[in-house]
Amino acid sequence: MWMMNKVLSLLGLARRAGKLCFHEAENLRVIRSGAAKLVILASDAGQATAKKYRDKSSYFGVPLVVAALKKELGRALGTSPRTAVVILDEEFALRVKKLLE
Repeated sequence: MWMMNKVLSLLGLARRAGKLCFHEAENLRVIRSGAAKLVILASDAGQATAKKYRDKSSYFGVPLVVAALKKELGRALGTSPRTAVVILDEEFALRVKKLLE
């Protein structure tokens, strides 16, 4: 549990640093553009949305992890619940992946 809190704290820090996006249209655009380094998908995402993110991430070679609930992701970012968050910075992505292993 404390590991997930560290991940959520890192996401808040990455948002303040401008190193992530969390709006669906923008998420899909950065995945297609190659700027995405890691996709974090909420564990309670709907089937259709989860499939869309898995397919896009797989096709464009972006790692995807499933972690946290939509409500937790939103709280970490200071917004309403979020289904997916895309990290744009390699260092943040590596730290999050390492914490989730």
